[in-house]
Amino acid sequence: MSNQPSMIRSLIAQDNPFNTTDELLQWIRRRNEEIKVAIEPADLKSMDQWYMDGDGCLRHRSGKFFSIEGVHVETDFGPRQAWDQPLINQAEIGYIGIIAKEMDGVMYFLMQSKVEPGNVNHVQISPTLQATYSNCTRVHNGKQPNYLEYFLNVRPDHIILDQLQSEQGSRFIRKRNRNIIIRVDDDIEVKEDFRWMTLAQLKSLIRHDNLINMDTRTALSGIRYANYMDNNTDWEAFSPLGRDLILSANAPHGLHSLDNLLFLLTRLKVKYTLKITPKPVNKLEEWNIYDDRIARADNQYFQIIGRKVSISNREVLSWYQPLLQPLEKGICAFIIKKIKGIVHFLVQAKVECGNFDTVEFAPTVQCSAENTNDPYRQPLFLDYIENADSKQVIYDTLQSEEGGRFYREQNRNMIVVASDDFETEDIPDNFTWMTLYQINELLRYNNIFNIQARSLLAALPYAEQ
Repeated sequence: MSNQPSMIRSLIAQDNPFNTTDELLQWIRRRNEEIKVAIEPADLKSMDQWYMDGDGCLRHRSGKFFSIEGVHVETDFGPRQAWDQPLINQAEIGYIGIIAKEMDGVMYFLMQSKVEPGNVNHVQISPTLQATYSNCTRVHNGKQPNYLEYFLNVRPDHIILDQLQSEQGSRFIRKRNRNIIIRVDDDIEVKEDFRWMTLAQLKSLIRHDNLINMDTRTALSGIRYANYMDNNTDWEAFSPLGRDLILSANAPHGLHSLDNLLFLLTRLKVKYTLKITPKPVNKLEEWNIYDDRIARADNQYFQIIGRKVSISNREVLSWYQPLLQPLEKGICAFIIKKIKGIVHFLVQAKVECGNFDTVEFAPTVQCSAENTNDPYRQPLFLDYIENADSKQVIYDTLQSEEGGRFYREQNRNMIVVASDDFETEDIPDNFTWMTLYQINELLRYNNIFNIQARSLLAALPYAEQ
């Protein structure tokens, strides 16, 4: 194994001389005890540095960070043709950045224990740098984020990954962040809230509920492991599924060609229409503004709430902000199946109102509980996912969405291996099968795979857990 590339050694190396996996779990528990966190309700109209304008929109007095605005949506995709809703408008592009360093032939990743106001369990494992543009430019008058200078001054030949990727299309208006992983060669100070981890440890920790945050998952999803394979690769170090995934990651020609998959995406972007029109929040159909929330009259989907936040180790120790609070858990799941000996993923093309370019590829199933409870709107393949035999389920974990904007949101994330009799050909025209190579190739580009799909791809296991 000593001759394997450092990225592959990281993918299978549970042994870490800096921190064992148990020590990392203890570290997170300890930081949860040590960091003082207070998240208190706040009336929307009396939050310091925020104001509600004449249309009922919530805005920061600096004109930066983000705002809560209303839209009217019209589309011919799905069972609902038109509706009103609030959306988060955060036009600026933030950093989701991870520093990597090769040490003794293994690639390590510098990860952060970070508290976000909406986190279910306060401290989660986050990227080295997770900051909005407003944070990086110190609009809040706080300290500069740790390690920012490494990303500002990185040499092109030290970039492992650099992509603009979308966030939740049903919650944000065309939101994107820069997902970037860089390599450093020099010694680097490991500050209090940071630890070195291998990819294998991250893959192990991602199987814990709400431990690896959304930003970490989206950044890790873009690493193309097949690019680091060579003749020295020790296949015995991988699990049988891991070997199948690497084979799929080296398979450019699957059930469909990459060109045909791009043709499908283009055809669906032309087929489906999406029109979003700004609309005052105080005039949204079925939505009401209360002192402490903006919510639907039937209390479905989500609501906008205000919170006063105090976190003892942040660049700014206390602030007010609105958060989007979901009212039900959702489910995001991939069905995978070997087709002609190669693992394929069943992917759907999905329209969401905030998408940058109408359609993005999504997991096989992506829905909220409101959809699952309505038999007329129940997503395809949901029954198959929920009734799968335990032997078919290779991943089943509750994962948090981004705690800086969403309040205690968690979705059930699943990967299910289809049985031999699962239908391969007779699927709706907005679904298709892809190899991991094809997914990785498309992930190189902006706004093709949504964040729910990327979150699941980050969890793919390659070594025995």
